[in-house]
Amino acid sequence: MQAFTKLNGIVAPVDRVNVDTDAIIPKQFLKRIERTGFGQYLFYEWRFDEAGGNIDSFSLNQPRYQGSTVLISRANFGCGSSREHAPWAILDYGFRVVIAPSFADIFYNNCFKNGILPIKLSEEQVEELFQRTDATEGYKLNVDLESKTITDEQGLHIDFDLDEHRRQFLLQGLDDIGLTLQHESAIEAYEKKHGDRLFA
Repeated sequence: MQAFTKLNGIVAPVDRVNVDTDAIIPKQFLKRIERTGFGQYLFYEWRFDEAGGNIDSFSLNQPRYQGSTVLISRANFGCGSSREHAPWAILDYGFRVVIAPSFADIFYNNCFKNGILPIKLSEEQVEELFQRTDATEGYKLNVDLESKTITDEQGLHIDFDLDEHRRQFLLQGLDDIGLTLQHESAIEAYEKKHGDRLFA
């Protein structure tokens, strides 16, 4: 998993509450077994009409938000089913940071396992980010996980909270498997010592 330390990126807004995982990645695209290739289907039914044409009013189809790596949204982001394909699609599209007032628990946990930094801010702070994003084309945020700060070139400074265990997961680029492999030598030693009992 790619480590996360700092990011300077264009912000894209999805100005909706209760964005559920079926909206993030519709069920008809869950047939792939790889973790990659889902970005093209992110917010599919909001981005494209029935003929497959772009819906120009949706933010991700607008030129000013192309290449964005920071997504901002409203409360209860990632609700609905527990599909891990949702963070896969967000990451594959190019987002490394998602900012919202609140997240569904399973989605929130899945973000850390896939190298995405979900940041919880107050409703007022998120509203300010929406206003700044709307006012400035190509609006960028600096997200620093080491100092747990969000800044911009206009003087914005926001501190955010994050559980230290999860913070270290991202800083070191560790998922559950990577964390286990940190103890690989101890595991191998145990297997050698108790191999007969383990595989009898």
